[in-house]
Amino acid sequence: MQTAKLLLYCPDRPGILAEVTDFITVNKGNIIYLDQHVDHVENIFFMRIEWELDNFLVPQEKIEDYFATLYAQKYGMSFRLYFSDKKPRMAIFVSKMSHCLYDLLARYTAGEWNVDIPLIISNHSDLEHVARRFDIPFHYFPVRRETKEVQEQQEMALLAAKGINFIVLARYMQVVSEQFIAAYPNRIINIHHSFLPAFVGAKPYHAAFERGVKIIGATSHYVTTELDAGPIIEQDVARITHKDDVQDLVNKGKDLEKIVLSRAVRKHIERKVLVYKNKTVIFN
Repeated sequence: MQTAKLLLYCPDRPGILAEVTDFITVNKGNIIYLDQHVDHVENIFFMRIEWELDNFLVPQEKIEDYFATLYAQKYGMSFRLYFSDKKPRMAIFVSKMSHCLYDLLARYTAGEWNVDIPLIISNHSDLEHVARRFDIPFHYFPVRRETKEVQEQQEMALLAAKGINFIVLARYMQVVSEQFIAAYPNRIINIHHSFLPAFVGAKPYHAAFERGVKIIGATSHYVTTELDAGPIIEQDVARITHKDDVQDLVNKGKDLEKIVLSRAVRKHIERKVLVYKNKTVIFN
């Protein structure tokens, strides 16, 4: 079953929902998903709708133009249109920690996600054996301050050549440049522990243990030029007690990071995330 998925937002006013659904039903589309939300503070209408294309009268290649002309201009809409027969192409960036990488590749191999992973990029060679195990090309770009700009250009050229749609930073311990972020707006997903900004540095779990924290967490978000402050996609927490030692905190943190990152990636792949300003609307 081939479907189209439409995500949009615009200033709220009467008639938007009826107009969009009418566009689909009049053209013999069968709606299989519909969710909408109104932010009454901002007065913004958000919507996600999916319909079958088997008997749809508007040719697939013309749907976007039709919708932009008939509705987007009229209502001041920002919208994105996706088709189920076009798989997203995901690149994974890693450094030395493997827990998130293994989890992503296990879900991919199990067929949980409708996505292609053409390559893995790393600033270290440590995890090349993981890529080989899953039969995915591994590209090593050692990052040095004096060559970082040139290496990023090479990475971007490789991503473009492979038709990459979005990037997952699976504990990639490098800050990407503004130029890199601008090339993939709201299409770079990061994961980090939720101690920031309380416990920064190389050993946040050790610092949290010394402080006697009772909750640890993980946050997955889109990358922006403001470090670790992009639109949040997914978060979760775990309880900590006095019985937990540092290694317990590390292990619980890794489990959270895997789960939270995978949830965020899944929502992005399924086109259930809509970004407005620096927040997200997550459709279920």
